Amino acid sequence: QVQLVESGGGLVQPGGSLRLSCAASASIFSIYTMAWFRQPLGKQREMIALIRANSRTDYADSVEGRFTIFRDNAKKTLYLQMNSLKPEDTAVYYCNADLNGSGLWNWGQGTQVTVSS
Repeated sequence: QVQLVESGGGLVQPGGSLRLSCAASASIFSIYTMAWFRQPLGKQREMIALIRANSRTDYADSVEGRFTIFRDNAKKTLYLQMNSLKPEDTAVYYCNADLNGSGLWNWGQGTQVTVSS
């Protein structure tokens, strides 16, 4: 079973930036469409960014223009660059391979992002 380890979260002020990382143990990472999800406290987990094997990307309207998803296949690592952060971006962030809008593999522990002054 593939293991996912997210990192890079923390406390940041509104307008600040963070870069999240996700290390995957998948043997052939490059073939998978990968995605970032987030789950605010008390709410459902939602997909916010997706990157295909050909590097084409899609974003949720809520993060379009502020977040950038990218990947390093040699390192089997997925990234999320988050700029212009807002309090409503506060959530636990997870990565996973995409399975029709949900996760293909078991979820990792996630990384907490808190945007607050």
